[in-house]
Amino acid sequence: MVIVVRNEANSTRQVILTLLKRNQELTVSSLATELEVTEMAVRRHLRELEKDELIDSRLVKQAMGRPIHKYFLTEKGSETFPRNYSDLSLGILQDVEQVSGSQMVDLLFKQRKDRLFEKYESVIKGSFAERVEALARVQSEGGYMVEYKELEDGEYEFIEYNCPIAQVAKEYPIACTCEQQLFKQLLNTEHVERTSCIAKENTACCVYKVKKP
Repeated sequence: MVIVVRNEANSTRQVILTLLKRNQELTVSSLATELEVTEMAVRRHLRELEKDELIDSRLVKQAMGRPIHKYFLTEKGSETFPRNYSDLSLGILQDVEQVSGSQMVDLLFKQRKDRLFEKYESVIKGSFAERVEALARVQSEGGYMVEYKELEDGEYEFIEYNCPIAQVAKEYPIACTCEQQLFKQLLNTEHVERTSCIAKENTACCVYKVKKP
């Protein structure tokens, strides 16, 4: 599994938030293992994050032994991750749709897709594996929190744990369609299948299966 994280996620505090974003819920023990620090150190950071209302916890009963706390992001914690949208942008799209129709909104997203392709086609090149790696890098730089892995059948599983335009995509699914088309163009393959979508299904991540043409 190859994990691509943004450069600023280098403090222990940010790493904890990133791990919770990726895994949804984690125990103190799991966090300590991931961070390679003591549980006491993890608890210190968790107390600060709870104080800032970025995380919360719930008590989970076990078949044997004492109940354990599982920690998760609050809405405020989730909002610390990139959100490249605002009420203004969504409102503008709604105004465009009202004035010019849904076809004009579709055209705007398709133009955005073409603009992104022109921006990235020069850096996403080489073998198929190199293209997947480069795509993961540019998407992570854009705030999508990407990890990917090669499967046994030669396919790649491409996972985005954050969607900076999720609220827009919920209203306008064409945004997701254009992302899928962009991946096809940049990877030079028609074999890009989306199996999970944050915007459509309210899941924890967007998942694509991609393979060579």
